[in-house]
Amino acid sequence: MRLRLGMALLVLGSVCGGVMATLERAPQNDMAARARAFIARHEAQVAPLEKAVALAWWDANVSGKDEDFKRKEEAQNKLDAALSDRERFAELKALHDAKLADPLLRRQIEVLYVQYLEKQVEPDLLRQITAKANAIEKAFNVYRAKVDGKEMTDSEVRRVLKQSRDGQRRRQVWEASKAVGAIVAKDLLELVRLRNLAARKLGFRDYHVMQLFLAEQDQQAILALFDELDRLTREPFAALKHELDATLAKHYGIQPHDLRPWHYHDPFFQEAPAVYEADLDAVYAKVDILKLCRDFYAGIGLPIDDVLARSDLYEKPGKSPHAFCTDIDRQGDVRVLANIVPNEYWMATMLHELGHAVYSSKNIPASVPYVLRTEAHTLTTEGVAMMFEKFSKSADWLQAMGVTVPDPVAFNRTGRQLRRSQLLIFSRWCQVMLRFEKAMYENPDQDLNKLWWDLVERYQSVRRPEGRHAPDYASKIHIVSAPAYYHNYMMGEMFASQLHHTIARQVLKTTPDKAIYVGHPEVGAFMKQRVFGPGRTLSWNELTRFATGEELTSRAFAQDFAAP
Repeated sequence: MRLRLGMALLVLGSVCGGVMATLERAPQNDMAARARAFIARHEAQVAPLEKAVALAWWDANVSGKDEDFKRKEEAQNKLDAALSDRERFAELKALHDAKLADPLLRRQIEVLYVQYLEKQVEPDLLRQITAKANAIEKAFNVYRAKVDGKEMTDSEVRRVLKQSRDGQRRRQVWEASKAVGAIVAKDLLELVRLRNLAARKLGFRDYHVMQLFLAEQDQQAILALFDELDRLTREPFAALKHELDATLAKHYGIQPHDLRPWHYHDPFFQEAPAVYEADLDAVYAKVDILKLCRDFYAGIGLPIDDVLARSDLYEKPGKSPHAFCTDIDRQGDVRVLANIVPNEYWMATMLHELGHAVYSSKNIPASVPYVLRTEAHTLTTEGVAMMFEKFSKSADWLQAMGVTVPDPVAFNRTGRQLRRSQLLIFSRWCQVMLRFEKAMYENPDQDLNKLWWDLVERYQSVRRPEGRHAPDYASKIHIVSAPAYYHNYMMGEMFASQLHHTIARQVLKTTPDKAIYVGHPEVGAFMKQRVFGPGRTLSWNELTRFATGEELTSRAFAQDFAAP
């Protein structure tokens, strides 16, 4: 990494400096013993706090209750207090700088170092950050779009944007879905400033740079990768967008230049509009989504019945309207929160979230140390989830799973078109998110709504609504709850393509378009050995090499969005 952390050390004080000096003079064998002792203390003291945070976070998102969000905040404060101990961090830094000879021991110290580093600021500042983020997340959880005095669930919003031909109705619903931005914008701006303050106290230019460093990534390298992705997708996306606009304009009885954000079926145009030949939702209207998931994952040797038994899967008041998977304790307590309705979107979402579930302590061996008993990186678990998700658009997969598809040729053709469109559209959306968050943390005092729409127009070719002056950027929950994270979704898509091509070639001995995995437990065996098994003993690029034979590249991804 290019960043140096000398400034961070200046704030640790003379007592910590004495601890470091003592450790740095110790011989390698003694350092290894000290490292093992540090890790044992961490697991004994911090693991229960991490579990308490995970349980409180789960309860708050399921219920939306004030008391559960309060407990979530209190649990996070206790964990932060343990990780912010400066004498403990000084000992950890000395162990980190000692470059321990044992690779497994060294890797655990590396992972702990970045975990503790983020918390080396004043406890009061950490509590302010937690309280502010908690309040915003709660506002998102309880918010429901309201049109004509009636509240709408997230699924109802999506249904209107996907099906309605009434332009005024579409606009009302889209604007209502964005209204949460105005509710949280002020708090979000304060949160950004608090996060930046913490980052600068640790010697980082801003919070975005720090978050990437903590994720073992470099901001300039990520930007270079996304510049390359921009060049790779710009022309194919422009051609696709021209076709989509012509189809959508005809559908609504307007001219292409009159299209606005509410015409694109998804509130952020991060998903492909359903404008193709076959209606994929029709097949799923009578399908038992959970049974399909159970049967599919069991058939590839990765059963998920225990995960579903612990999960919360349907809509209810106060509950988060989104979907996620969480590993509560790194000992197999893995859960999914969802809001299932019978359509292709939720089939894909459940395959996705259960992809996260199988890439967790459920299948990472117990022999992997606690500190490393998690995914190699967020991009690798996103990649696995995305790889499984794509099967919802395949008639071949559905028929292999025993589902009757009335016109499989049309379904497959539409599925391929949607998949290709999805890859291109999502890649452009990720450009917006990465570049917006980078610029927001660089200068939170600029006109953020103008910045947002400038980027949307540049990378997504969606025209901003004339005369609208609302904090639409603040309606994206990831900016609050998963900051500086979104680029990992895109890198995950690249990892998904590369991994799928490897499985097709090495495990199933077929082409990527024919590899549907159904009834092939050897796929699960490969995943357990080459993807899940290492846990976080390997960095994300080391894991990519181990699983696929080469570092992360865009070649397989480019093949997957090539014209059908």
